[in-house]
Amino acid sequence: MLLQLQLLAFMFLQDAGMSFDPRSMWNQMGWLARIIVLILFVMSAWSIGVMIDRYIAYSGARTQSRQFAPAVAGALREGKLDEAIKIADRYPKSHLAKVVVAGLQEFKAHQLSQDISGEVIDASHRALERAEAIVHAELKRGVSTLATIGSTAPFVGLLGTVVGIINAFKGISTEKSTGLGAVAGGISEALVTTAVGLFVAIPAVWAYNYFSGRIEAFDVEMGNSSSELVDYFLKRTQKAGAGK
Repeated sequence: MLLQLQLLAFMFLQDAGMSFDPRSMWNQMGWLARIIVLILFVMSAWSIGVMIDRYIAYSGARTQSRQFAPAVAGALREGKLDEAIKIADRYPKSHLAKVVVAGLQEFKAHQLSQDISGEVIDASHRALERAEAIVHAELKRGVSTLATIGSTAPFVGLLGTVVGIINAFKGISTEKSTGLGAVAGGISEALVTTAVGLFVAIPAVWAYNYFSGRIEAFDVEMGNSSSELVDYFLKRTQKAGAGK
């Protein structure tokens, strides 16, 4: 019903030959409609900032992880834990490096204290799980904001629509007329706020879904790296036990 009303209003305004000049529309808006539009533009700027920040962070994490993985694998094959830790420190943006270095440092510390092998593996596994949780939280930072903006922006725009329609009926009662001149200002407010609300919400929802998929892929990569590192620790402790 509301959508049909907006469509009819748009057709009436077109028939009336009214031009859609943003400046003139802004001047015709009431103070409440202006506040709603300003809120929507703030939400849009916030979502764009989050999109840029997360895109840069995820691109850096993916690029550095691709460089880190073969380098640390070579050091581990040679049994050089210190070298592997140094390699991880050279890739601060890599999500894999942050997880792997936590496990390596924990394993190395227990080796120095000469704990039994079972405790070494358990402690290293717990360190890897803690690192995964921390990195996951870092990767997810700000993404929930996109979901909030994407879900609330249409309702903020709908509030502007309601305000515009109320103003349109006020124009009818004030001018005692049902012509386009009485309702044009209110209907234009309704159309503009609805359009701005959708303009803000649609990119935010798209970006949220995209970044959520990237986070899931990063989680899988971190989980696989943790499992492979635990397997490496098991083999290393078994070799150390066989050598005694």
